[in-house]
Amino acid sequence: MGSTVIGGGAPVVVQSMCATKTRDIDATVAQVHQLCAAGAGIVRIAVDNELEVEALAEIRRQCPQAVLSVDLQENYRLAARVAPLVDKIRYNPGHLHHLERQKSVREKVAWLVAVARDHNCALRIGVNCGSVAPEFLERYPGDGLEALVQSAVYHCDLMEELGFERFVVSLKDSDPRNVIAANERFAALRPEVPLHLGVTEAGMPPEGIIKTRIAFEQLLAKGIGETIRVSLTLPNSRKHEEVLAGKQILEDVANGRFLSVPEFGDGLNIISCPSCSRVENERFVELAEQVRELTRYAARHKITIAVMGCRVNGPGETDDADLGLWCGPTVVNLKRRSQKLGSFSYAEVLERLKIELDRLIAERAAAESSASV
Repeated sequence: MGSTVIGGGAPVVVQSMCATKTRDIDATVAQVHQLCAAGAGIVRIAVDNELEVEALAEIRRQCPQAVLSVDLQENYRLAARVAPLVDKIRYNPGHLHHLERQKSVREKVAWLVAVARDHNCALRIGVNCGSVAPEFLERYPGDGLEALVQSAVYHCDLMEELGFERFVVSLKDSDPRNVIAANERFAALRPEVPLHLGVTEAGMPPEGIIKTRIAFEQLLAKGIGETIRVSLTLPNSRKHEEVLAGKQILEDVANGRFLSVPEFGDGLNIISCPSCSRVENERFVELAEQVRELTRYAARHKITIAVMGCRVNGPGETDDADLGLWCGPTVVNLKRRSQKLGSFSYAEVLERLKIELDRLIAERAAAESSASV
């Protein structure tokens, strides 16, 4: 894949993703250089429309040596336009049903494989906890982890049927324990397939680094994982810290340095997506930091709050959180699990979040009191 080798005994590759708007060519080129200088072996860029494809062409022209991966998210049909410009294409099996519903998933994957083969691209099958394909959620009701794993296995089977070998798989969740379990299950079933490791929406440092380390230490020590990304909520100027954190974890594991880490399941857990070019309002990072400060008083309560920055992952990946905020261009959508509580301005949402958090704490306290009587 470009100058980067994945699998086959090659060193584990650290990668990251641009947080700049893809159409802002100067900023994105600068960030590609920033990430590569920090040691990223692969840099991912999101592309969602034709204007971003045009921008990507210029970004590639100015970054000829960078190993670029493109993230298509919902618009898989853009693959043919971006394939000549990148080294790898990432598609999400859970988003393939959005377009051309009359076509089967197999037909769409076969088309993606043909595009990748024609342009000498690798593929990443990127399965995510918040967007597992509906077909697999129906097959494994109540067992989202097995749905995640079996979706990945199915797409590997398709690659095999189509005679395509240049692919890697990722199985991501915001809970490091689920990341460990999913990747161990998958590796037991398909040990020959290279794995990209990541804890999605790990959040802000230092907590986000600790969560990620929990998963990576256990998996890498067992020989599971060929590439990694530490997904952190960071301002653009600090995005390279993802790469530095990943390199440090790899160095520590290689030298037998393992940390004793806290158990996040015993208290407040804030998950937030890594700042990337899909974020619809740059105040998202500031809001995530404000949520962390606002909720410190609830640290001992086993409550998950999700802060998500875009329409692609926001709606689905807040469904499993006790309280969720997914951020649009001008408003923040506040949810209690899958129930939408309303849309609020960035200035208003923190006050309403505190009301809902206090209500949730009071409800649980009343339930525990009732149960103990």
